[in-house]
Amino acid sequence: MPTPILATKLYIPAPRSGVVHRPHLIERLNEGMHRKLTLICAPAGFGKTTLVSAWVAGCARPVAWLSLDEGDSDPTRLLTYLISALRSIVPNIGEGVLSQLESPQPPDSAAVLTTLLNEITTAMPGDFVLVLDDYHVIDAKAKVPAIWSGAQSQGVDQALAFLLEHLPPQIHLVMATREDPHLPLARLRARDQLTELRATDLRFTNSEAAGFLNQAMGLSLSPEDIDALEDRTEGWIAGLQLAALSLQGHKDTAGFIKSFTGSHHFVLDYLVEEVLHRQSESVQTFLLRTSILDRMCGSLCDAVLPGAVAPGRSGQETLEYLEHASLFIVPLDNERRWYRYHHLFADLLRQRFQRLHQNTHSSTLPPEDALDELHIRASQWYEDNDLEIEAFHHAAAANDVERAERLIQGAGIPLYFRGTVVPVLSWLESLPRSVLDATPSLWVMSASAQLQVDHTLVEQKLQAAEAAIALQTTLHGAEPDGRTRDLIGRIASMRATVAVVEHDVEAIIAQSRRALEYLHPDNLHVRTATTWSLGHAYQLQGDRAAASQAYNEVISISKLIGDSVYTIAATINLGQVQEADNQLHLAATTYKRVLQMAGDPPQPITCEAHLGLARIYYQWNDLDAAQEHGEECIQQTRHIAIENVDTIASCKVMLARLRLARRDLPGAVAMLAEAEGFARRNNFPFRMPDVATSKVLALLRHGDLAAAAHLAETYELSLSEARILLAQGNPSAAMAVLEAHRHEAESKGWADERLKAMVLQVVALHEHGEKDKAAQLLGEALVLTEPGGFIRIFVDEGAPIAALLQAVAKPGFPDSAREGITTNYVERILAAFGAFEEASQAQGKTRITQLLAEPLSERELEVLRLLGAELNGPEVARELMVSLSTMRTHTRSIYSKLGVNSRRAAVRRAAELHLL
Repeated sequence: MPTPILATKLYIPAPRSGVVHRPHLIERLNEGMHRKLTLICAPAGFGKTTLVSAWVAGCARPVAWLSLDEGDSDPTRLLTYLISALRSIVPNIGEGVLSQLESPQPPDSAAVLTTLLNEITTAMPGDFVLVLDDYHVIDAKAKVPAIWSGAQSQGVDQALAFLLEHLPPQIHLVMATREDPHLPLARLRARDQLTELRATDLRFTNSEAAGFLNQAMGLSLSPEDIDALEDRTEGWIAGLQLAALSLQGHKDTAGFIKSFTGSHHFVLDYLVEEVLHRQSESVQTFLLRTSILDRMCGSLCDAVLPGAVAPGRSGQETLEYLEHASLFIVPLDNERRWYRYHHLFADLLRQRFQRLHQNTHSSTLPPEDALDELHIRASQWYEDNDLEIEAFHHAAAANDVERAERLIQGAGIPLYFRGTVVPVLSWLESLPRSVLDATPSLWVMSASAQLQVDHTLVEQKLQAAEAAIALQTTLHGAEPDGRTRDLIGRIASMRATVAVVEHDVEAIIAQSRRALEYLHPDNLHVRTATTWSLGHAYQLQGDRAAASQAYNEVISISKLIGDSVYTIAATINLGQVQEADNQLHLAATTYKRVLQMAGDPPQPITCEAHLGLARIYYQWNDLDAAQEHGEECIQQTRHIAIENVDTIASCKVMLARLRLARRDLPGAVAMLAEAEGFARRNNFPFRMPDVATSKVLALLRHGDLAAAAHLAETYELSLSEARILLAQGNPSAAMAVLEAHRHEAESKGWADERLKAMVLQVVALHEHGEKDKAAQLLGEALVLTEPGGFIRIFVDEGAPIAALLQAVAKPGFPDSAREGITTNYVERILAAFGAFEEASQAQGKTRITQLLAEPLSERELEVLRLLGAELNGPEVARELMVSLSTMRTHTRSIYSKLGVNSRRAAVRRAAELHLL
């Protein structure tokens, strides 16, 4: 659900009439345009916003303005508003980024900023200014949701630091704030990328104070009075303005100025009293009661203050009166519909209003004007106008737990999925334990919000929720009702999600089944998430039929409630199951559908779809397309929290296989080292068998049989073990291993593993001399692979398969064995072998030399070629015209250099290295 936007946050404040012109400051701002950042930092009341609004009014560049408030402490909400501000210059910029931000699991801020900055670089017509006003209201401790976010939970400051570091040259950033932001200011200064205006720069000079007091405020003060007042306020503009308001109509000007002493807080309290007391009772009432609002419009004021503020005056008319009277009210749009109080003035009004409520003996406020009641009315107005986030803030301020809880739940998607996880968690954690225990749903809500930030802290809240449910059940002495059962289901569903992150398959299944048993049938959002978790566990277990059923159910439910991240995830997983069932064309279509669903720019979860397409294109022998999708997969994984994405290891394994296919053994070894290091650093042990399987291939290419055997044994890789036995010249033992693996695959319905075993069995039979049986089994494999268009599964096995394929293509091959095999398919595979040979030969002997510890001599290559022929030992010696003993010496040397111990293994190894 899109986050509602308050358009008033994006309006550039209009320059006030009678404002003091400050050309020296305007010149400073203009001079700093060539730098990245202009920082205007000073305490409240120093005219920061007024100065910037006056400057941008005469700025030659387009300006995007964003007035910040505390709700923008959540990076997702801030980025949403940032894009909305940019749209005041380019209307449709950031469309795809907004769709990512509205996802239940928003992506990392750096990823969104990267996409946005790239789009700005190409879409923005020219140089422009981006103003962030009131940056000090941002909570520096705000965190990004951790499950789908960056490697470290980052706050808004880190997101802005990233933006500054990579800022396109056409952007000039202006920040107005009361305190220094947590940004690399020292580095920016050293690089001459920072312009700074501080309180000493902003304070009114004596001449400016004179112009302000006598001209703008209509006073007639003597130079001596102006000097004294300017000295007492130290050029503090808000102090001067408040003093001027109090001086209007004051007869004893000199006496007032003389008494104008003390700290800023004391002085300000005194002046506010003076200003307020000069207003009518109805205006004072309006000021105090509307001080609870960050922004005001006429209808909102009417809702908060039932009835007219004064006879014949509506809320809108009162706002216009306050603006005319210069009572610290700032218009937020050109139509004068929305306003806000000067922040300092609003703070003081709120303090006074709080004191009136705390002092019950002196308070004359009627019950309907109680502070909580005002917040409730404001919350209702915001809810009626579809601004649920603002409605929640006022419900929380009123301590209306029931209302706040309802608003957090939102219309199907909770608020903490829409950029408010920080304020929601803060409010929930501020509630007394007794309130949470009395309402177990609050514990569940707190755990659900916490799950977006740090899954390790979720369990303690879930246990607290269960304890509260048990207590409530005991007190009422009844079986759990439907609402309580749904809470139990939500607790189990969250535990299943945590188990997914921790890769605990048994826990996923147990908790998911419990969740689906207890969840209300209408709770489709949670049921969808739970069903996906269950399917994921089934897939990890190898129960592909059950997994496929669960994923299809998720997709089916999504048709009722709309697509979500779980719809995309389920579609990806369905493609993986189809791929494992050797349905490559169907799987490719499914993966491509994911890319269409993910939008542009795509959601980072699409990395899995790119990886699936890379594997499929590899099998189709389209190595360029496979490389492209593999690299895109890596690119997308950079936008997801590293601690949650094991895809990186799998993608690097795929890229390593591509390098092996292209005879780049050093490159493949380096890529596998990266994959292994990543899996170990991030505690992904379940990815190590995949890494080890490809490492065995690389080690066999290098001739290191001992290391390959150790890996295969460590990770119980039966197919790799069979390869090693074949390399050692022991096809009988290899066939025994393959037969067992094939039987297991068939019993479990693993079509992909069965096919891999069959192709290796073909090689083993060929090495064992049973070429007819090998050809017969190859024919069976071809029948299975032709619908999917498999190519590489044969090409990667080298010469034995090529020889058998040529036999299959010949007229003498038995028709019964060729049944179901098309000549065109066989020719395509053989053509791939031919192209492969040409590419390999083009790399020359340099590559072969790199693959061997010691290169073969020309004589040894000649001996090796004869060993590959159908000649016995004496016949080879006669061909070489040497003695049998000399021939055997050459043979032993060849075996040693190739790392083998038999003639058959030497021939096979030579074929792999293309020495024959």
